[in-house]
Amino acid sequence: GSRSRLHGSKPRSYKETKFTMADVEETPVEETYEEEVAEEVVAEEEEDYVVEGTATEVKLFGKWSFADIEIRDISLEDYIACKGDHATFLPHTAGRYQKKRFRKASCPIVERLACCLMKKGRNAGKKLMAVRIVQHTLEIIHLLTDQNPIQVVVDAIINSGPREDSTRVGGAGVVRRQAVDMSPFRRVNYALYLLATGAREASFRNLKTMSECLAEELINAARGSSNSYAIKKKDEIERVSKSNR
Repeated sequence: GSRSRLHGSKPRSYKETKFTMADVEETPVEETYEEEVAEEVVAEEEEDYVVEGTATEVKLFGKWSFADIEIRDISLEDYIACKGDHATFLPHTAGRYQKKRFRKASCPIVERLACCLMKKGRNAGKKLMAVRIVQHTLEIIHLLTDQNPIQVVVDAIINSGPREDSTRVGGAGVVRRQAVDMSPFRRVNYALYLLATGAREASFRNLKTMSECLAEELINAARGSSNSYAIKKKDEIERVSKSNR
């Protein structure tokens, strides 16, 4: 009986293997040790459970939160993807957004901005470069405005999309312009195009880096300032279409 009782807990050192009669008699000590081990195991399991339960919040570049982003234009809510599933750590999801019409509406908005930067043949396909430019841009925006840079980007896109455009109507040489409303999706697409184009033209043959130019463009557009190329173009487009109503 004494042997089976002793084998309950393994001897931990040579000294503990030499048992006296007193050791054999005192079984409660061994039981408490086993109880402690059991409690530790339970505690470890609880800790593991807690760690698994708290999923890390998705932040862009591990830094910028998507939680408090608000889209201040109801019509564009469905086309500016920055909530829920569209929150990503990097603006690089390698999704096939051009396969079907309107699928790019579900592409994260910051990634769409990065894709717009890859224009003019020499930059085609250099997405890692575009992602790096966007990362630096967000840092600069945060330093200049003390706001969440994703919010600044969203506001810039809302402000830069023309709401009215003019199209060509009539055939056989007789061409006149007719004013038409712009769909929300095209507003977002056009805004991204204008912002990227403005930044590209500003940084071309200039000491300023692309990131600095893009940051300045986005900040001005978010404020609605006419220093922004995108805002200027938008006003021009709307003015022309107003005269063609």
